[in-house]
Amino acid sequence: MSFTPSEIANINNAALENFIDKGRVWKQNIANKPMLAAFNQSAGQFSGGNENVSFAVKAGQSGNGLQGYSGDDQVSYYNPTGIKRARFPWKEHHIGITVTHTELKTDGIDIVEDGADQNTREMSGREEHALANLLDEKLDTLGEDYAFSLDRLIHGDGSSDAKALAGIGSIVLDNPGAGTTGSLSRVANPWWRNRAATAAFGSAGGQGAITSATANGGALIEFLESEWRELSKFRQGSTRYRLFCGGDFLDAYLKELRANGNYTDRGFQGTGRTDGGMDAPRWKGTPMAWDPTLDDTGMSKRMYVLDMSRTGLRMLYMNGQRMKRHNPARPYDRYVMYNGITCTAVMVAKQLNTSAVYDIA
Repeated sequence: MSFTPSEIANINNAALENFIDKGRVWKQNIANKPMLAAFNQSAGQFSGGNENVSFAVKAGQSGNGLQGYSGDDQVSYYNPTGIKRARFPWKEHHIGITVTHTELKTDGIDIVEDGADQNTREMSGREEHALANLLDEKLDTLGEDYAFSLDRLIHGDGSSDAKALAGIGSIVLDNPGAGTTGSLSRVANPWWRNRAATAAFGSAGGQGAITSATANGGALIEFLESEWRELSKFRQGSTRYRLFCGGDFLDAYLKELRANGNYTDRGFQGTGRTDGGMDAPRWKGTPMAWDPTLDDTGMSKRMYVLDMSRTGLRMLYMNGQRMKRHNPARPYDRYVMYNGITCTAVMVAKQLNTSAVYDIA
């Protein structure tokens, strides 16, 4: 089987004799992924043995209360109920590449086989003509494609692939009073809802998207002040917030700050010089991280306030199944190498009313 034009171009791009940066391929399109990094930093584990990760959750009150009495008045007793189980199904994921032995020979790399095992060695004199390690670059690209696709899944609602991870879009909803999360109805359980200010929620009778304006201290800033109180209503003491913003949301917030801030001889950055630039934005001391993925997926006017504590939103990886590497044996009639990565994961939440999604109009 002959090489395709794209395969030939890939070999040539990696091994051009006059390539100016020997041994390095400069990457042009790898964006930061702050939400993926945050979820991986706080990720937990779960064991196999069940098709779901399950938690017991409840409202906290049953509707009964103190009853006044006097003397020998008859009083009533009740049996508290209301514990429910939230169930989140874990999902399996795969990504893999194939590399022909011929491609590697072109790059000065020999394949040493021992049964099903395939190892590589550099040919003598390779350094005279090989300017970029083609195999390393392919594996590097595999890793970035893994991270890119997982980042997209984390931002999504699970609708793009029913067999893949359902991300924050399935837990922090634009219309929090509708649908189900973790198999529990949000309609029947008002305590099982996130905060929101979106067009979808406005159409359902809730808070609509925020109209940002610089007058009277800033409409967006004023809104966030009141919402912060609402988010604090059910905090359990372990809440740990991360804020992820689209570019337009950040611009609107910074515009209100500039319009209502105090210019001084120290500038906004406190550098001791006149400087119109501003420090990285924060809200209540929490950094407001610009998330390029929100811009790339049409959500530049959005901010997510995510409780990423042990009771909030978390990524859980099955024990031993986080970015698991695979090197399958080649077929007897194909001189190729296979490299794969799998992960088994689930996104869960034990409490929703400490997280929120906000849009600006």
